Amino acid sequence: MPLLEASRSTLVVIDFQGKLVQMVHRPALALEATRRLLRLADLFAVPVVLTEQYPKGIGPTEASIREAYDALTTPKFFLEKTAFGCCGDAGFEGLLQQARPGLAPARRQVVIAGMETHVCVMQTVLELLASGHDVHLCWDAVSGRGDEYRKHALDRMAAAGATITNHESVAFEWARDKNHPQFKALSALMKEGQPG
Repeated sequence: MPLLEASRSTLVVIDFQGKLVQMVHRPALALEATRRLLRLADLFAVPVVLTEQYPKGIGPTEASIREAYDALTTPKFFLEKTAFGCCGDAGFEGLLQQARPGLAPARRQVVIAGMETHVCVMQTVLELLASGHDVHLCWDAVSGRGDEYRKHALDRMAAAGATITNHESVAFEWARDKNHPQFKALSALMKEGQPG
């Protein structure tokens, strides 16, 4: 389980959509951790893929997540899908290739945030692992309709080989050293208050 490297990482934010956000366990925690991940991706020039699952039925991306995504200066990609797992959409692999040109799946590190942990997130993670990716799942940036659904999905993904992590660990692995040019900005972000 290697440490994350910003130069090999892509952040994938899965289906943080209106109707889902209102029904999940501890939504404030997942939303704040994901907003921070988006800001951290920008600091460390990590590409971002944002997905929406059938927005006509579920609704668009939650406003604060969409605002953070829209503000990104790092390369960003959007996928509207009907498959629950992102890899079930023919366009997803192409976006990962665009995000990290020349990197084979075995060299890619994918950081995951999203909803719901036991459906779209889990299917995506298991499919990414099966295709050789190094997957880092932020427990504080995923949720589902109940804590037990979330917990058992996290356990299953960990057993399959996903690294269970959190947004702060991601940040400090991307920085790796207090002398990193973005460390002061990272530190300021962490002092803004802990996610709920």
